[in-house]
Amino acid sequence: MTTRPWFDGFEATRHDVGGVQIFARVGGRRDGPPVLLLHGFPQTHAMWHRVAQRLAPHFSLVLPDLRGYGDSSKPPGDADHANYSKRTMAQDMAALMTQLGHERFAVVGHDRGGRVAHRLALDHAARVTALSVLDIAPTLDMYEATDMAFASAYYHWFYLIQPAPLPERMIAGAGGDGRFFQHGCLGGWGAGGLGHIEPAALAEYERCFCTPDAIHSACEDYRAAAGIDLEHDRASRAAGQRIACDMQVLWAGKGVVQRMFKPLDLWRAQCAGTVTGRALPTGHFLPEELPDEIATALIDMLAARSADAAPAR
Repeated sequence: MTTRPWFDGFEATRHDVGGVQIFARVGGRRDGPPVLLLHGFPQTHAMWHRVAQRLAPHFSLVLPDLRGYGDSSKPPGDADHANYSKRTMAQDMAALMTQLGHERFAVVGHDRGGRVAHRLALDHAARVTALSVLDIAPTLDMYEATDMAFASAYYHWFYLIQPAPLPERMIAGAGGDGRFFQHGCLGGWGAGGLGHIEPAALAEYERCFCTPDAIHSACEDYRAAAGIDLEHDRASRAAGQRIACDMQVLWAGKGVVQRMFKPLDLWRAQCAGTVTGRALPTGHFLPEELPDEIATALIDMLAARSADAAPAR
């Protein structure tokens, strides 16, 4: 397939939701079922570039930058990190989709975006027609299974949650702007180096991460995950709350989730719908490393399950 120019046919939009500005690209088939694509750390919506080209003929696509990332707002963290909780970030996304005229929609999330997608499917169950998460197990299960091997592999989970401004200053100090740390994450978690990332995407990641407010926001995301997000997850489980829609789980066959967890079993325990999925022969950044395979898997799963979603007004 010939690669189209960078997000050709997508409109850049900004939306005020709950006092923060959310940047998004909107495109694809206008009358198609709506699909919300959520990125992970330390990236932006640009990580979906290759996959979005393949999905565009089938779906109406919304690709936002999460709060704290990309060109969306980066507010200072609250004392309890609640304004970076996955509940708050999921509410941002629900409000964004409302403004775009999508009452019901499918959600796909990679990495941190998968954790936002999980909370979105719990807190806004009536609106989510289908859920796909890429290379994650449930946050609570991952933290509760922590051992030396997991802490070593996911060192950033425990580094970024340290009290401000320690990690913020250390990250910014390494190379002067955070690029050294960011490249270590992007290159170290993939199938091998930075070769899977298009130059335009890497430039976007650098532009959007390598500032003091962006580094602080990323730390706040992880601080919330280690505190208030766990409180919300435990409360949901205690109440017997489960994901209501069908779910797809895809993960990296060369990654930590494959080595240390049983993602299908863990997600089936949290979902009342049908859960399908498999490991793929790649590293953590599945949408950039295997865009054709990811797009095909999403089309197969989402086309039928999102057919009843309301079209944009």
